[in-house]
Amino acid sequence: MLSHIINFSIKNKFIVLLFTSFVVGYGVYSLTQIPIGAVPDVTNNQVQVITTSQNLSTQDIEQFITYPVELEMANIPGVMEIRSISKFGLSVVTIVFEENIGTYLPRQLIAEKLTSVREKIPEGFGSPEMGPITTGLGEIYQYILDVKEDYKGSYTATELRTIQDWIVKRQLSGIKGVVEVNTWGGFLKQYEVAINTNKLNAMDITASDIFTAL
Repeated sequence: MLSHIINFSIKNKFIVLLFTSFVVGYGVYSLTQIPIGAVPDVTNNQVQVITTSQNLSTQDIEQFITYPVELEMANIPGVMEIRSISKFGLSVVTIVFEENIGTYLPRQLIAEKLTSVREKIPEGFGSPEMGPITTGLGEIYQYILDVKEDYKGSYTATELRTIQDWIVKRQLSGIKGVVEVNTWGGFLKQYEVAINTNKLNAMDITASDIFTAL
């Protein structure tokens, strides 16, 4: 068989050269059409459960939020691994599933479990939510808001949090490809309205009228 191919190639040099040129040309063209990723995505099938809390320390986050979430997710069918990160004001639990289980079934199972998890977390400590459908390479950047040494006393933690929520976050969210911008730390700005019941009664105004006006 090999000898026949060699004899045919010797007798038909032009055809062999033409065929070889075609193969080389097609190979070069195919090479230019292959999408190449600088960072190939090798992420496994995973879902993240994210919980933010304003005033809890890292230890409290681990005890009251991360641990209950991990415990509740442990008995979901198809779970291969559970890992977590607990920081000041932030809990991220990553649940890794088998590859053949798909993308949307794990999210449906976790959504059902989140209802019971919220009941186990003390009120006001935070509400666990599922992260968007992203890969392990989705969190590409972490940053902090800081000020120069000359202006250290000019901004409080509340003011920095307000700048993050209303300026920086909105500008980053408008960038193409940015799915979500998570914020933790600082103090959330709040307004408190103190009601003088004597004046309300004198003016024949109820507390519900105040709520409606606000």
